[in-house]
Amino acid sequence: MGIVVLISGNGSNLQALIDAVQSKKLPTTIDLVVSNRKSAYGLQRAEAAGIPTLVLTLKSFLADGKTREDYDRALAEAIWPYKPQLIVLAGWMHILSSVFLEYFPNRVINLHPALPNEFAGINAIERAFEAYQRGEIKQSGCMVHYAIPEVDAGDVIVQEIVPFLPNDTLESFAERMHAAEHRILVEAVSRLLAQSSS
Repeated sequence: MGIVVLISGNGSNLQALIDAVQSKKLPTTIDLVVSNRKSAYGLQRAEAAGIPTLVLTLKSFLADGKTREDYDRALAEAIWPYKPQLIVLAGWMHILSSVFLEYFPNRVINLHPALPNEFAGINAIERAFEAYQRGEIKQSGCMVHYAIPEVDAGDVIVQEIVPFLPNDTLESFAERMHAAEHRILVEAVSRLLAQSSS
């Protein structure tokens, strides 16, 4: 009973999980890393750690005249044999429908770089920084929540506030956000694994 991680890009959050597993901070294994993009650098991180990978692109399904739901079902069926304790969406840029989520009730969690009810969807860090520059907010943050069909709206497991600093650039703010993401992702996985084994 390990975990399965879904990624779409660089995989720095995946790396935080790999490091936590290797240092025994997380008492689990990462049994599979799935990407919906062939070029995702996170696949190389997984391979370097000896973790099996799978690439499944939505584009290939749509090209065959299939639907997003067909894709979600195929994805769920590819993961199902691993019997994951948790499925972690770590920079996974695809909204999963109930077709997928019903295979793994209360076992799919998502990391999002914004606080609850703020900046749902893509480019959340950039949008928060722009809002700060307009004087609309003084802080942002990140959260890990249960995945539901509505984007970035499931029950929150862990969150962390990241304040803006007077001399912040987008780059410096993003760096602190990513550090916070890595912390809370490991914390959320640790907490849920402890709950499920107690």
